[in-house]
Amino acid sequence: MRLTFIQPAIGHRPGEPYIRSWQMEPLPIATLAGLTPPPIEVRFQDDRLEALDYDAPTDAVALSVETYTARRAYQIASEFRRRGVPVIMGGFHPTLAPHEARRFAETLVLGEAETVWARVLDDLLHGTLQPRYQGERGDLSAIRVDRTIFRGKRYLPIGLIETGRGCRFPCEFCAVQTFFGRSYRSRPVDDVLAELRGLKPHKKLFFFVDDNFAGDLQGGKALLPALEPLGLRWITQMSIDAAHDEDFVAQMAQSGCRGVLIGFESLDEDNLRRMRKRFNTMKSGYAGALDKLRRHRVGVYGTFVFGYENDVAASFDQAVDFALAQKMYLAAFNHLTPFPGTAFYARLRREGRLRFDAWWLDARYRYNELPFVPQRLRPEEVTQGCVRARQRFYSWRSILRRSAGNFSDAFMWRNFFPINALHQREIALRNGYPLGDENHAGALLEVA
Repeated sequence: MRLTFIQPAIGHRPGEPYIRSWQMEPLPIATLAGLTPPPIEVRFQDDRLEALDYDAPTDAVALSVETYTARRAYQIASEFRRRGVPVIMGGFHPTLAPHEARRFAETLVLGEAETVWARVLDDLLHGTLQPRYQGERGDLSAIRVDRTIFRGKRYLPIGLIETGRGCRFPCEFCAVQTFFGRSYRSRPVDDVLAELRGLKPHKKLFFFVDDNFAGDLQGGKALLPALEPLGLRWITQMSIDAAHDEDFVAQMAQSGCRGVLIGFESLDEDNLRRMRKRFNTMKSGYAGALDKLRRHRVGVYGTFVFGYENDVAASFDQAVDFALAQKMYLAAFNHLTPFPGTAFYARLRREGRLRFDAWWLDARYRYNELPFVPQRLRPEEVTQGCVRARQRFYSWRSILRRSAGNFSDAFMWRNFFPINALHQREIALRNGYPLGDENHAGALLEVA
């Protein structure tokens, strides 16, 4: 029995390379590969790095699908299904939009796949695949990762590790809390350490991909001392409330943390209230939290979103001014995205403000385009404002100014310039990027 895993790209534009910063190891697929025992032979193709071989012999294809990759995933599924190969789909998007995904796959795996994957494989072996499997929130000690499937593929040189899942905050626009039900679970510390020890000889930087590393401060405090003897260098993403706990920040730095991605989202307090994200302004606010991170030499990748109720033309420059004043290592200036299944998407639909019923499938939609009508700006003003903000933040003048505040160690300072230059180059490449392959000529093939 041969099972082919495929990581779909967001899309493809003829004559252009795929966005380099989007080429990280697909950890969910490696996790499923680790849970797939003989006699099933595992193969893996990554649509972001290579031309797919639709005619390679296989008995089934499994795709991990996010909303931004849904259109391309359906194109890929159609090509395999035309050749008589059954398709299994799982991931965030099929879970959030199952009725849509079911049109393009024989089988859906909804929720967390680990708890049902053995049953999926057994049914595959016996030719009895079911239309739908519902995974539950299980014990994370079941995670097994097989990275041998990545051999020969040129990913960004960062080791991806999962130490926990979920987030307890109720942010209106966030698909994470919809998928995980506002829960957070930590992986067993010993499992995380064993995985890191195996990867340490091959990686100089690790990314803990948790939705919110600070989802459980006590769990984090149990892991951090255990990381210290490994002498690692790592980055992660977390909510800003944890940065007010200076003991936690100090432990992160001592254990090797060199940077955190934090969703600031907005500088407008009323916007944050509407987002259900007022915890961003707790205690001493942004300034106090950032001061603690700076004190312990933890760099910041700040993310900002635009298109919310109080955003105006000046909001973009205000966010850039703030990011520059704080000398952030990196920053993202993006439009707000209404993902299916979220409270934000449901509200926009009720208010009649969606420009596309399913923007991720609409052939007219392009990356960076605002899929809804904001209150105080035109959609194109939001797109243009985001692009200008990126251009200003990633100008060489800005990069040089910010470099003085980003020398937590020689490795991070040395890589500050190449990674900022990469983001600078990709501003134009990302703008207007298609969802789906523009060269794909066939119609999407729906399940009968």
